[in-house]
Amino acid sequence: MVLTMDTVLLLHGFAGTAGSWDAFSEHLDRERYRPLAPELRGHGQNGAVRPISFELCVADLLAAAPPRFTLAGYSLGGRIALQLALAAPERIDRLVLISSSAGITDQAERGVRLSKDLALADEIEAGPITRFADDWLAGPLFVNDEAGVNASARAEILKNSPANIAAALRGMSIGRMEPLWPRLAEIAAPTTVVAGQSDGRYVELAGQIADAIDGGELEVIDGAGHALPRSAPERLAALF
Repeated sequence: MVLTMDTVLLLHGFAGTAGSWDAFSEHLDRERYRPLAPELRGHGQNGAVRPISFELCVADLLAAAPPRFTLAGYSLGGRIALQLALAAPERIDRLVLISSSAGITDQAERGVRLSKDLALADEIEAGPITRFADDWLAGPLFVNDEAGVNASARAEILKNSPANIAAALRGMSIGRMEPLWPRLAEIAAPTTVVAGQSDGRYVELAGQIADAIDGGELEVIDGAGHALPRSAPERLAALF
């Protein structure tokens, strides 16, 4: 019997690149999946592409992907994956959301977050990229990751420019995102929502997302934090 190989479209997080998925792809079942890891606007080889918005990134991805595919997104990539799955449900065989959110429901809170992100974008643009990388990885989402994991993340961040990353944050702040919670029930594709056990806020969000999607499955990876494609690539790949 000949098995059909599925494409899995892998969407990286903020300040990442396609290389963010390298460790994960090493453990992916290559008899079943062909990984496709495009770089979002403002990142990597697409760093200079303007303008930047969620809608334009979704259009880019739909143009690059095959007619049907498995879709996986991490952090920012997870928020884009949700929007893509809602925009083209007929093309999604399966959805995997990793360390993701469906948006901020409170309008005032969204406004506060947008203001903070715009201020951070100005700081990032002032450069150098090494300063941003060090500050970002010292933040609460990554500070407890192993040194080797953060060294890998830092190398990916340094592939970006401060101006491009700042533009990506301005265009795709979660403060600009229309909350998708009311639409999660529309998702019909089999969905797995994943979070690391020590990433408390995202464990809570993952449970809420899984509950809101009919048949959604929650997976919590023991001993892991936010950056699952880097910190727990083998266990994450085993969920596919």
